Amino acid sequence: MYEVTTLRADLTVLFEAAGLTDVEVDAAVADERVRSAAYRRVISASGRADPRELAAVLVRDPEPLTAKTAVVDLVDHVAGETADPAEFRRRAAEIVEEADRLVPVKDREFVRQRVRDWELWLETENGRVPDVAGLASSSDWMQRRLADFSASPQLLALLAEHGRTRKIRNTAANRASSQ
Repeated sequence: MYEVTTLRADLTVLFEAAGLTDVEVDAAVADERVRSAAYRRVISASGRADPRELAAVLVRDPEPLTAKTAVVDLVDHVAGETADPAEFRRRAAEIVEEADRLVPVKDREFVRQRVRDWELWLETENGRVPDVAGLASSSDWMQRRLADFSASPQLLALLAEHGRTRKIRNTAANRASSQ
């Protein structure tokens, strides 16, 4: 069991490293909502810091949902900071290694899926259009994101035909026809 003294020590180090002087450590220890908001700020302030070190602390949060949410936020942050798919894979692998300690086990798969989704996004942003199987392996969330934001006519056509939901197919078809 993760002890309060360990949580307090972890939070103190995280908050100091991120320059969060306005967050009371005791309040964060007592309330997962305060911790969750602080984790988002720590992640935003982390820049290109080592994601493994941060993930190692985040996965130890005693509230499973808070831990998973923070790790997913970290994956999203790293994806947003990285344009190169290979660089993202390298950095995300470090996060996934730490995320493999999440409980319940289904949270580990959620993080892995989010990493796969961002890999697909970055590859499409670099001009690669996935095949139908690659698209099918992405989450509804990523397919919606691709339908909403992709500038690739080929990808929009693929989503219009093979998107998982009617909304995804319609959004992609409408965007493809307006280009």
